[in-house]
Amino acid sequence: MQMKAVSAEDPSRLVQSLTGAILACGGWVLSRGANDTGLINMLFEFERRSCVDIYSVLVAAGLELSPNGHLRLTELCQCTRSQHRDCGAEIASVDLEVQTYPAEIISAAPCTGRV
Repeated sequence: MQMKAVSAEDPSRLVQSLTGAILACGGWVLSRGANDTGLINMLFEFERRSCVDIYSVLVAAGLELSPNGHLRLTELCQCTRSQHRDCGAEIASVDLEVQTYPAEIISAAPCTGRV
């Protein structure tokens, strides 16, 4: 699944903390990187039984997921919960794109709840 997010975190620190958090949840980081404009791309996978943990660490790392990202992760978690025996060991793949901004820019912007 493809997801987008924004963050006020430093890109290199965010890549490092997300990588550690995903690995701690039993996931696998297949690729990661950041460019000069603060855009982070990360491809990772995890067993679906860990989807609530993955969701939690993404938010705890300071990501503001897009509404679609929240919706897709919520659906994955609910579906996995209701079909745990059938799909808990299946692998979910996430292609995550995070645009980072300095904290001053984000704090000056009005809070709309949209990404």
